[in-house]
Amino acid sequence: MTHTIESKLTEMGLTLPAPPPAVGFYVPVLRTGNLVVTSGQLPFMGKELAFTGKVGERLHEEDGKNAARICAVNALSQIKSCLGSLDHVRQIVRVEGYVQSAPNFHGQPAVLNGASELFVMLFGDAGRHTRVALGVSEMPLNAAVQLAVWVEAAD
Repeated sequence: MTHTIESKLTEMGLTLPAPPPAVGFYVPVLRTGNLVVTSGQLPFMGKELAFTGKVGERLHEEDGKNAARICAVNALSQIKSCLGSLDHVRQIVRVEGYVQSAPNFHGQPAVLNGASELFVMLFGDAGRHTRVALGVSEMPLNAAVQLAVWVEAAD
């Protein structure tokens, strides 16, 4: 029996939220040809940020990893709103991740594994992607993590 991406999410105890609205003058997701790109997704759960502050200071690396996973779920929600179904994702192409980091915190790649591991668990080899993992000193709304996700959509 084939599993859809959303049924895999459900089996993992995750549900797609309504796509978070833009918090500025931009669109949250855009399709051009077969490329779908999300704007930066924050770790919103409902209308609240689940993780705020600097990783390596107030937050532990595991908190950051959980924040990245929430950002990934929000990105998937945006992608579904654009494509109608996550089953139309052919490939996760790129994940751009920003971690609000304390001075001397260098675990950004481990933090972003929270998103990367989720994509591979859901999409298999099609979830393997290129990635940027950056530490930043400040983040919009004091969010701990922000992700932008690029996917290739099926025809």
